[in-house]
Amino acid sequence: MSVRHLSGIPERMANETTRILGLDPGLRRTGWGIVAAEGSRLRWIAHGVVIPPETAPFSERLLHLLDHVGAVCAEWSCDEAAIEEVFVNMNPTSTLKLGHARAAVMLAPARSGLPVAEYSPSLIKKAVVGTGQADKDQVAFMVKRLLPGAGEVKADAADALAVAITHAQLRKRTLLESLRGAA
Repeated sequence: MSVRHLSGIPERMANETTRILGLDPGLRRTGWGIVAAEGSRLRWIAHGVVIPPETAPFSERLLHLLDHVGAVCAEWSCDEAAIEEVFVNMNPTSTLKLGHARAAVMLAPARSGLPVAEYSPSLIKKAVVGTGQADKDQVAFMVKRLLPGAGEVKADAADALAVAITHAQLRKRTLLESLRGAA
């Protein structure tokens, strides 16, 4: 029995393995993490950080992000992607630049044909830690607990893995709700 996710996720069996790419966008450091969702189980696959050259022109830094995240999608045969939404900070110029970086990071999986989900930072923290006000250390601790195969994970990659975990949890809930509705 196949299920169709309303937000564009392709039809899949509920217990089929799906590789999810989580992305934590940044102009200086973009974290990425990949988990395999197998029914209700999660398994760590890989993680890392893309670091564009700081002295490169802005457009080249964005291109670096686009190219390297695209290479991650291709190398690890991802099925779906999820990205953290941008939060607005006090400096509008910084927020705008982060938005550009987020767009480059988001376009990479889209160009690879992957559906891309978006989640707010507070939703990610709530899904992984249990509270939307969790700090980075609490998120990293829970990522390590939920994905013991990942070992020590630096902050940007931990945040990206948290995005992937969130997508796996919410995706699973949507699949179960779809199954109940079809019955």
